[in-house]
Amino acid sequence: MAVVDRKAQLVAEATRLFSRRGFDQVTVKELARMCGITEPAVYRHFPSKDAIYNAVLDSLEERMDCSTLFAQLEHESDVEVLLRGVASHVISFFTRNDDMYRLLLFSALKEHTKARKVYDIIRGTYVRFLVTQFDRLFQEGVIIEKHNEITARCFVGMVFDCALGRTLWRGMQGKQFRPEDVVANNVPIYARGLRK
Repeated sequence: MAVVDRKAQLVAEATRLFSRRGFDQVTVKELARMCGITEPAVYRHFPSKDAIYNAVLDSLEERMDCSTLFAQLEHESDVEVLLRGVASHVISFFTRNDDMYRLLLFSALKEHTKARKVYDIIRGTYVRFLVTQFDRLFQEGVIIEKHNEITARCFVGMVFDCALGRTLWRGMQGKQFRPEDVVANNVPIYARGLRK
């Protein structure tokens, strides 16, 4: 297997393992076995388990690529359209990529040293974008004055909880709501509270 392909295989398998059991419970030996190679072969590509985890985090940033979404919404003047676009992207993406959310949960619960970076990649990307947009919309006189970071964090948290319920809990909360119904219900309420 080519070096690039082997590294990609190691990162993909490490992502799967770390998201299922957490950083502390996964060994390099197990990763090697799952990839069908020896432990020394893993170390030819990565000097340590921390380096593997860093490569996993780098791959998350690539997978998260929100540049198209953000380019479409960066000049949007209707706060409801803005919020609906972000919410729909989060739910769609994380319904298909629940391993990323699992990494976030494991890193936070186990107080992993990289928990802040995982949060920053997974949720912070959306929060920062919304803060910038809320600042702009306030300057344009579209929305009321409020603490934009708190508002953005609360909105992103609500949407991520919906994605989490859809992917990880799978009905454990009782009645199952479709994500698009949650967005259709909550986005207008949130937008009404922000409009001037």
